[in-house]
Amino acid sequence: MQRIVPGILIAGFWLLLLLQGSILQFCLVLVPIVLVAANEYVHMVDRRTTVPAERWLVNCILAAPVAVTCLRPHTATLLLTTLGSFLALTCYMLYRYKDIADGYNLFCRLVFGVFYIGVLGAHVVLLRFLADGGSWLIIASAITACSDSGAYFVGKAIGKNKLCPNVSPNKTVEGAVGGVLCGLAGAVLFALLLLPAVNWLFLIGAAVFLAIAGIAGDLTESIIKRGTATKDSGHCLGGHGGILDRVDSLLFVCPILYYLLAFPVL
Repeated sequence: MQRIVPGILIAGFWLLLLLQGSILQFCLVLVPIVLVAANEYVHMVDRRTTVPAERWLVNCILAAPVAVTCLRPHTATLLLTTLGSFLALTCYMLYRYKDIADGYNLFCRLVFGVFYIGVLGAHVVLLRFLADGGSWLIIASAITACSDSGAYFVGKAIGKNKLCPNVSPNKTVEGAVGGVLCGLAGAVLFALLLLPAVNWLFLIGAAVFLAIAGIAGDLTESIIKRGTATKDSGHCLGGHGGILDRVDSLLFVCPILYYLLAFPVL
């Protein structure tokens, strides 16, 4: 029950926002969510005791690509903002370097955070700004949610061969296959409801590829949590953990889907 009720509420709010909300409303909701995700990430990789103002300065640097992309949804803007975040982070590290035990290690972790939180997260915004972007975001969410659930139940029922035991010992090859198939089913279902005129060959091929990418995204967060001795990224979603625990797959799926849609000739 601790997972079911929050899960239904989260899914309902997300669907309502994408189906009925404007792009402005979407951005006003997304930016605070990304800031919380950035705070979760920084809390995992940087265990120093710092004043709140300094901590949120770093959070804002990581989340800046998402916020600026909301104002100017272009890949060129994203590139410039990413460079700006990198320079701002460099200046911060130069200023605080003497107080950090392992400055290079922390610098690398935070630079990765700019990419992981800011750059990947900004593609959620870019995807929303495309034609039928809200519908495509629902399909992307369906792929990740159905894949995650399918992998869990199939793996629990018949899983025997470990997928990546050193990173996530509970995940199995059988579960991954079940997850991909469930992700495909979720994509087809929501495409029938929202985009019946879609190119079905494209959708099926993309859904399979995106489901696999979602599994990679989930495993990537597992690497981060193992490397930082963290169980959950946060606790703001109750039994679902933190924001990053819910969007780790989506952070990988949305950039790929955006480029598949924006540049179909590639």
